[in-house]
Amino acid sequence: MKKTKNGKEIIKILRQNYKVISNTYGVVSIAVFGSYAKNKQKKRSDIDIFVELKEKYKTFDNFMELKFFLEKIVGRKIDLLIKESIREELKSRIFKEAVYV
Repeated sequence: MKKTKNGKEIIKILRQNYKVISNTYGVVSIAVFGSYAKNKQKKRSDIDIFVELKEKYKTFDNFMELKFFLEKIVGRKIDLLIKESIREELKSRIFKEAVYV
């Protein structure tokens, strides 16, 4: 996979592909959090992303297809979460640092 430089570039790529992400995978909202959201990523950092999905798209197959698509367009490993599945004790930190697309 190619190396993506920073969080701003990730956000730009996601914005450029948002229609496809939304229409194909049922994404209602998408946000980057963690090191890429803070521009503190390291060479081996993965990209932390959470999404909200329309109800009929909440399937394992769709989740995995979305993960693979995101990895393809940004050129890095993605750690993908569904927003509603984020553990309660992590929500405030994650939502505070999240950068929405």
